[in-house]
Amino acid sequence: MLGRIRKEINAVFERDPAAKSLLEVLFCYPGLHAIILHRVAHFFYCRRFFFIARLISQIARALTQIEIHPGAKIGEGLFIDHGAGVVIGETAEIGNNVTIYQGVTLGGTGKEKGKRHPTIEDNVVISAGAKILGSFTVGKNSKIGAGSVVLKPVPPNSTVVGVPGKVVIRDGEKVGMARTESIDLRHDLLPDPIAEAMYSLQKNIEVLESRLLELEKNSRGGSDQCVNK
Repeated sequence: MLGRIRKEINAVFERDPAAKSLLEVLFCYPGLHAIILHRVAHFFYCRRFFFIARLISQIARALTQIEIHPGAKIGEGLFIDHGAGVVIGETAEIGNNVTIYQGVTLGGTGKEKGKRHPTIEDNVVISAGAKILGSFTVGKNSKIGAGSVVLKPVPPNSTVVGVPGKVVIRDGEKVGMARTESIDLRHDLLPDPIAEAMYSLQKNIEVLESRLLELEKNSRGGSDQCVNK
């Protein structure tokens, strides 16, 4: 457990340029506090001390504004930045070196039993306000855009944006972790499919207007010739 906590501390220094000292990280990062308390709660949960586990998780929620169910499985190197409003469900599974920003929900879609929360593979970045709902997998090295609502599986090395979430970049184009071992945190540099569609429509309208003007000119020229005759 101490080894995992050490990796979480290192993750803060690697991914947050605002981190200045070890003391600051230990005492002033609620994401780190939530993860440490989750490790303790998960220990009791795995041994079927469910009430103690839930009590610890609720204490963590009150202290950090981050709610992680004690049944959730979390790998090494998780970094929860800011963290307010983050919710992680009971059957969620999170791989190694995942980054989660504020307002993210890893939730279910109903009252079904069994596995009902998403599986997040290694090196995924989930931007602020994103909602990933259901029992499916978000593949390695993917990025989820801010405010996206993801309801379907995401292939590895993909970028997802929109409501509902759509994959806009996959293998074949350079994106984030597709060709590198470092974690790409530039979740502000994501494509905007709506803006691209609007731009395409605008170009088509310009072409149609140009053709319409040409037709009007040709029509006027023909009518003038008839009058002269």
